[in-house]
Amino acid sequence: MKDLSPSDLKTILHSKRANLYLLEHCRVMQKDGRVLYLTEAKAEKQYFNIPIANTTVILLGNGTSITQAAMRMLAQAGVLIGFCGGGGTPLYMGNAIEWMTPQSEYRPTEYLQGWLGFWFDDDQRLRTAKAMQQARIDYLCKVWSKDRELKLAGFDAADAGLSGALEACRSSVVSASQTNYLLVTEAKLTKQLYKFAAKATKMSSFVREHEAADKANAFLNHGNYLAYGLAATTLWVLGIPHGFAVMHGKTRRGALVFDVADLIKDALVLPWAFICAKENATEQEFRQQCLQAFTDHKALDFMFDHVKEQALRDRSVASI
Repeated sequence: MKDLSPSDLKTILHSKRANLYLLEHCRVMQKDGRVLYLTEAKAEKQYFNIPIANTTVILLGNGTSITQAAMRMLAQAGVLIGFCGGGGTPLYMGNAIEWMTPQSEYRPTEYLQGWLGFWFDDDQRLRTAKAMQQARIDYLCKVWSKDRELKLAGFDAADAGLSGALEACRSSVVSASQTNYLLVTEAKLTKQLYKFAAKATKMSSFVREHEAADKANAFLNHGNYLAYGLAATTLWVLGIPHGFAVMHGKTRRGALVFDVADLIKDALVLPWAFICAKENATEQEFRQQCLQAFTDHKALDFMFDHVKEQALRDRSVASI
């Protein structure tokens, strides 16, 4: 088959793409100019199309394989690939968050140059970390203030106890003089949000443990990896390597992915993990709810806008 040119695809901005896939027990292949995944039923084989021009990330779970031809087309469409375990976790490819990213020599350079322009200065890096933490709180307040379903489930930004915790966190972020203080502040708020969510969903015995088998912990892990996929997509499109973190440590190769994912995790993944656990939802039902929340609240748009703003500060460039 003739190689597909990226210009042959209908261009959809990465920030506007709708699809993120977790595939298990299937084979991904190229067939008749399309990328498909094949499942084998008892009586027949079934092919399903993947709309690659409208896809950001594909996670390949248990029992999957992928052909070289399919990888070529996915790379040309700018789709990131991650290999993971069952249910989307853990994400393999080493000990850090790493993705198989499409190769392109023509991604923008101004965002990387802008990011590096401040990154080597400790004070400016701290300033950026503070801005990201404030944006994280702003986004949570915005989502929990207008999402009717979350409000009905008890996640309301107007709650007196919650608003007090958020304001205390804002003050701590402003006064933080070191990144370590920011990390402590972030951890404290996250614990408070877990406590708030457990109370709202009547799961008073909840304890956050990454290896725990209960549904709330499993859904938190699963949803966080979906957020990591969106963050990795944002950074790849903007051409910023994952190692240039502002909060999670300069020694972790995937640390900037964690920084960017934190912008949306508390606002979207956390409440739906608890709500779906309370409702005894399946992993697929939780994943669909999580992805719908990402779309409804334009999570990818928000990530792009904030990272671009921090990279360029007062400079203006064309939209991606």
